[in-house]
Amino acid sequence: MIEPTTAARPLAADNPFAAPSTLDHGTPRFDRIADEHFRPALLAGLEERAEEVRAIATSAEAPTFANTIEALERCGRLLARTSAVFSSLCATDVNPARQELQTELAPLFAAASDAIWMDAELFARVEAVHADRASLADAEQRRLVERYHTLFVRRGARLDAVAQERMRAINSELSSLSTAFNEHLRAETNDLALLVETEAELAGLSKGAISAAADAARAAGHESGFLIGIELPTSQGALGQLADRAVRQRLFEAASARGSRGNAHDTRALAIRMATLRAERAKLLGAKNHAEYVLADEMAGTPEAVQEMLAGLIPRIVARAEEEERDLRARFATTNPGAELEPWDWAKVAEEVRAERFDLDDDEVRQYFPLRRVLEDGVFFMARELYGIEMRERTDLPVYHPDVRAWEVLEEDGTTIGLFYGDYFARASKRGGAWMTSFAEQSTLHEQLPLVVNVMNVPKPGAGQEALLSFDQVTTMFHEFGHALHGLLSSVRHPLLSGTSVPRDFVEFPSQLHEDFAFDPRVLERCAVHHETGAPLPTEFVEKIRAARAYGQGFDAFEYVAAASLDLAWHTLAPGAVVEDAEAFEKSALEHLGLAHPLIPPRYRTCYFAHIFAGGYAAGYYAYLWSEALAADGFAGMQEAGGMVREAGRRAREAVLGRGLTLEPMDMYRAFRGRELDTAPLLERRGLA
Repeated sequence: MIEPTTAARPLAADNPFAAPSTLDHGTPRFDRIADEHFRPALLAGLEERAEEVRAIATSAEAPTFANTIEALERCGRLLARTSAVFSSLCATDVNPARQELQTELAPLFAAASDAIWMDAELFARVEAVHADRASLADAEQRRLVERYHTLFVRRGARLDAVAQERMRAINSELSSLSTAFNEHLRAETNDLALLVETEAELAGLSKGAISAAADAARAAGHESGFLIGIELPTSQGALGQLADRAVRQRLFEAASARGSRGNAHDTRALAIRMATLRAERAKLLGAKNHAEYVLADEMAGTPEAVQEMLAGLIPRIVARAEEEERDLRARFATTNPGAELEPWDWAKVAEEVRAERFDLDDDEVRQYFPLRRVLEDGVFFMARELYGIEMRERTDLPVYHPDVRAWEVLEEDGTTIGLFYGDYFARASKRGGAWMTSFAEQSTLHEQLPLVVNVMNVPKPGAGQEALLSFDQVTTMFHEFGHALHGLLSSVRHPLLSGTSVPRDFVEFPSQLHEDFAFDPRVLERCAVHHETGAPLPTEFVEKIRAARAYGQGFDAFEYVAAASLDLAWHTLAPGAVVEDAEAFEKSALEHLGLAHPLIPPRYRTCYFAHIFAGGYAAGYYAYLWSEALAADGFAGMQEAGGMVREAGRRAREAVLGRGLTLEPMDMYRAFRGRELDTAPLLERRGLA
């Protein structure tokens, strides 16, 4: 067996990445890590991994699982622990030094990856092990061999020298373009944050939100006024609350203008170039377009399967959205005679209709959902009831920002299974949205427990104020913790198959599966308590919240399928196709599908569609809906098993959450559900039945 060499350039002994952290479970030494440590550690890590891989590729020993496949899994430990921290901080707490280094190293990382996947000697060894995989008695080993072989082929191992050279150039440029898109969007988002001068202009916002806006203005260097940050989607949360129509218009137009203002941070040319390069790369790899290439490795299988799914839903979604539009126009005409309903009015008028029809005030609902209580008495309670795990806060462990908290995750018998970090407040140095990431993935090969992070962008309250959540934010917290559970409960040997290392259209299944537990009566009994009076959420509010959420499904589904369809339009471009105007392309694509609604823009427009141009979801944004079908049916199954009970959790853990990618995703789903997928619960969940 090949033992990886460590003869690469040495790191200074005082570099926190030079050796594995001695803190519990390999927790990163955030108390010692400084920006100057990243560059030497990343470069040394790249060099070390390259030497380890070359030793495997040039070994004189006959290729075996141990000396080839598992040896690859052992490679690059320095790079793994450094890059996990660096990439996470570039998303959650970027600064000029980190941004500059990320830009500098992006093409170098792409080249280093290509050097592995296109190494002919190494691929010959992988092919030899793959050809003999039936001799392996261990199912996970066979799965790992098959996965490595698939990845080598998909990343160019079988291309000739000329094609490989072109693919390396494409990958290098795409890496730089993706980094640039992310940087431009962050700069635009901060630059377009809406400054208003008077508190009166913020009528409709809660006291806590107004206080947070005042603090945000001071933090941004304004001596007076109030600053409303821009959220990642087109639709902004504050649009449903702001009474001042002119302020709503300014906020909507600011959010919609990101990346399309013709300034130094314009992203339109970046998007066109990325889509064009992806199409060219797909052709090199034998696919008709990028979507065909991507989806061949997903549950969906083909672009046609995704298009068929969307086409079957679009007529129902459009009809539901038009029904909602008629309601809103009627309401708006009574309160704004002579005025035309505009996109920036939709959310506010919808809230008025909800309040009137369901006797529900969104701001009143927020008073019952303080962030800390939702997390500790809601999300963590769900995890304990389903999976028997306990969360013990570790204030002694260093964190990367003062707003971050850390918890040790334990089984009922006291065995530690991982660490969980919660980073919930928005800041200028954090990209928009909500996500889960990891500082380390679970692996018995490396005796490594998972170190998992959940990130959100809840406006930070003013001093002495509680952070209060809308119910959408509550379900987002449950959603992201579903991802966290997928990482924390993983129980596999090999990192490549660990935790959330599954297809895009399956990875959203565990997250969405846990969203509906936010409605569980026992969860609400514990976490939905008025932050001032301590009074429990009135029972009648729960059904009102359900009904009110169902009312807006037309809008929500429409903006989502518009974005998913736009993603597919960009990534079914034929190789060699020329796009000169990103906005004209977007308009044409949406009109072709009947999704160019004057009042409901896509959830993400091209120029700020970070999921597909900076986030790994290219040709994959449909995955949320695909996974939602699994989640809706899966949640129905958990309810049949008793709901939020240990037996339901045991089944989910054994069949899905603990498996990583050691089995085919649909096989995991069948084992969990006990039958094939039924899509009827999805239609009911979306109000489209």
